[in-house]
Amino acid sequence: MANKNLLVLANSFYHSNCKSIGIYKTQVDAIAENFNRIYVIAPTPHLPEFFGRFKWIPQSWKKGINPIDYSYGNISVYFPNFFMLPINFLREKYAEGAYKSALKLISKENITFDIIHAHFVYYAGYVGAKLKEKYKKPLIITGHGDDVYSLPFKYKHFEKMAKYALGNADYVTTVSKSNYEKLIELGVDKEKVTVIPNSYDKNIFKPIPEDCKEGLNIPKNKKIILSVGMLEEIKGHEYLIKAMRKVIDKRTDVLSIMVGSGQLKSKLQRLITNLNLDDYVKLVGAKPHNEIPLWMNACDLFVLPSLNEGNPTVMFECLGCGKPFVGTTVGGIPEVIINDKLGYLCEPKSPDELAEKILLAMERKWDKEYILEYAKKFSSDEIAKETFKVYEKVIANGKEK
Repeated sequence: MANKNLLVLANSFYHSNCKSIGIYKTQVDAIAENFNRIYVIAPTPHLPEFFGRFKWIPQSWKKGINPIDYSYGNISVYFPNFFMLPINFLREKYAEGAYKSALKLISKENITFDIIHAHFVYYAGYVGAKLKEKYKKPLIITGHGDDVYSLPFKYKHFEKMAKYALGNADYVTTVSKSNYEKLIELGVDKEKVTVIPNSYDKNIFKPIPEDCKEGLNIPKNKKIILSVGMLEEIKGHEYLIKAMRKVIDKRTDVLSIMVGSGQLKSKLQRLITNLNLDDYVKLVGAKPHNEIPLWMNACDLFVLPSLNEGNPTVMFECLGCGKPFVGTTVGGIPEVIINDKLGYLCEPKSPDELAEKILLAMERKWDKEYILEYAKKFSSDEIAKETFKVYEKVIANGKEK
């Protein structure tokens, strides 16, 4: 593979106006030494910088504000713009716009590639399928979250695009067994799909010996419950807040810190105030990615109350810092939190059960070394090996044809 070029397609990728590194960059960095060149193309909905000041603009859209192309090592990253509005019935046209923007860029930059890896079935997978048809190069698609378990089953046009993209893929990977079952429902051949979980950067998410509570101005006399994620309904913050009301009824030496921004901030803050939790639950906003390990290390317990998930990266990052995890039995979470030495799970939308698990976790003495050792198998280096095996298989199959 050392003489080959890889084209990575992603719905978003790290840039100066995007606070999150994301799993794609971690995986690209881990696989880079195996290729001559890696080209990352992240077709980005155009959003003038002026709109960034409006709170009603979805946070995910703000990632499209002034992304600047850049290169490092043998990796080049591009953000071709296309026009898009968040209206579902027009998404097919927007996917076509993403493809045209990628095609124009490839021609302009004279990009050559031997294999395509698209992250997310929609819209990167659609773009990948179109590029495969044009350039006759093998295509791998990775399904991550609602692009597999939700959208194709909610909207006919999403189902149509998903089946087109997946039907043209030479191989499909996904991040959880639950997603695997959904892909089979969408018609993917069992022989060409496998589960490869998400990963984390072990060089960033690791135990930090310094007093992180002091550095972040967090009370040392409080047990810290941390949650990191966009303030969106799917992340279930409402149920964590309601659970905290029940936790506080049992013990008051706790503080729940929620890192993230989003459209639900005002609604969640009202709920916190109405439940008299202002001293016990804090919304601290989004934080730069390089600051998240400090928050992880400052906490005593990490909680993810999601209503649905693919295979959340923050789960691996929390384990990589040696912290116990409390979450819901959705997506790939039960496939990772496999015993009570790692944490506890409960049903989604259940504040009573969530409170019970939090209280149980707060009273337990956790084996940090056990958690750290278990987390190693999900490091980006280890997961990159599994991804590279898929690349080799696809290339070998291509030579046999």
